[in-house]
Amino acid sequence: MTSWFTSATEAIAGSVCDGSVIVVGGFGLSGNPTDLIEALRDTGAKDLTIVSNNMGIDGQGLGLLLENQQVAKVVASYVGENKLFAQQYLNGSLEVEFVPQGTLAERLRAGGAGIPGFYTATGVGTLVAEGKPHADFDGKTYVLERGIVADVALIHAHTADAAGNLIYRHTARNFNPLAATAGRVTIVEAEVIADEFIDPNIVVTPGIFVNRLVQSRPREKEIEQRTTRPRGEISA
Repeated sequence: MTSWFTSATEAIAGSVCDGSVIVVGGFGLSGNPTDLIEALRDTGAKDLTIVSNNMGIDGQGLGLLLENQQVAKVVASYVGENKLFAQQYLNGSLEVEFVPQGTLAERLRAGGAGIPGFYTATGVGTLVAEGKPHADFDGKTYVLERGIVADVALIHAHTADAAGNLIYRHTARNFNPLAATAGRVTIVEAEVIADEFIDPNIVVTPGIFVNRLVQSRPREKEIEQRTTRPRGEISA
């Protein structure tokens, strides 16, 4: 059963405490559950473990949690756009577990499907595989990776319906569908909450995975790196 809330603050209330493991959808700033991230910041919860493809950029997205000194550990595949992320990692105040991007996606999918672990060839022979069990299959070595199940999942969708069924828009359909299945409690902000039920043929995340739902506030979508060309330089 999906419960509706009138604000992100209400939606996240009581779901997070110090030390919580939180999986967050998004890729850079695309598909970030921005309202929920801001509400998470405002809880003041500390020593969080954040599982996400990356940590946004300085001052935006998950970077807000780093600025507020709320994050103890990050499980991610990329750190390059956030200077504070790199700084906290290098000075030892932030633990980082690097995961190849495809492996991270599969760990989330596995966790959501109730699969405790799987073997992959990705990372074998590198630092990623150190300390993890290995096994040979058909003459090739694989490393064991664990599925991820988080205390809470924070998700951004384009459209939701009364049952919590979700669809996503363009590149915002990145890690969000995978993350939505991997939380013990999944909280969703949706740009549109439809009056009618979404056509089952186009549902991406079934409402059975969604516990809490709130309509996101209208806001300008941020662009991570804006590249423009001066007018007049475009050749005919």
